[in-house]
Amino acid sequence: MMFRKAILARLLMAALSLAAAQSPALAQSVTVEHPQGTTVIEGVPQTVMVADWAAYDNLTALGVPVAGVPSTAMPSYLADTVPAGTQRIGSLQEPDIEGIAAAAPDLVIVAARSRTAYPTLSGLVPTIDMSVDNARLVEGVKDNLATYGRIFGRQEQADALIAALDDKLAVAREAVKGKGRGLVVITNAGRLGIYGTGSRVAWLHSAIGIPPVADQVDDRRDGGDGASFEYLLETNPDWLFVIDRDAAIGREGSARATLDNELIHQTRFWQNDRIIYLDPGAAYVTMHGYSGLMLLLDQVIEGYARAE
Repeated sequence: MMFRKAILARLLMAALSLAAAQSPALAQSVTVEHPQGTTVIEGVPQTVMVADWAAYDNLTALGVPVAGVPSTAMPSYLADTVPAGTQRIGSLQEPDIEGIAAAAPDLVIVAARSRTAYPTLSGLVPTIDMSVDNARLVEGVKDNLATYGRIFGRQEQADALIAALDDKLAVAREAVKGKGRGLVVITNAGRLGIYGTGSRVAWLHSAIGIPPVADQVDDRRDGGDGASFEYLLETNPDWLFVIDRDAAIGREGSARATLDNELIHQTRFWQNDRIIYLDPGAAYVTMHGYSGLMLLLDQVIEGYARAE
């Protein structure tokens, strides 16, 4: 009898261990340190809401379902990936806190524009802030992928994405090597601004090595550091990278028309067909998203190949 009890006890323990390994509810907790504190996540979150499109991009790349997304500024390259009926949880800047709380998700992710909602949301539901410092954008994207891999038990998938990103970066570095200086401009309702080495696309300079035209750029504003067509002609970069803010935020794009004028026609980049129109959503809205970053790198690689 004692022998049978011992066997049954061992079988029960084995069954419990197997159930724990298979059940998200019994999975090991994960501690996440982020810009606004530390959050302990118990088990694998089943209902996840994101108040940031880059977070959605990264989770989708990892195959993690998302139950709630922002209601504004959806990048076109992600439009086909959002299932019909997905709950909308407010704008990027102002998440619908009441709606989120009523849904009682297992995890809410804020970042960039929505990070100010963290103090309120974190008092209601498990919340993490996955904001990325633009000065180390590529490293930040990798760090976030690794963190999501830990949270959702998808470390192998995260490692594979990071390796693919490293490979793409290496191709881009080789493509731009020795090909001259570049300048990033953002167009906004007919106005011009420039982005520098601390902007949301600073990786063009820091991660793949395109020499900047100017180091002293005050690009803290959404529209960049105000510039003129005369400035573009005076600096005359070899390459021009263009972000159309109007298109990024859902208005009719105007970048191509804005840049089609006599002064720009005299520049080196116009005459040599060295203008690269970056995907507006990826460059302006989801600059910290994996798929968006890969898309932008492809555009750079293809743009340099086209101009050879």
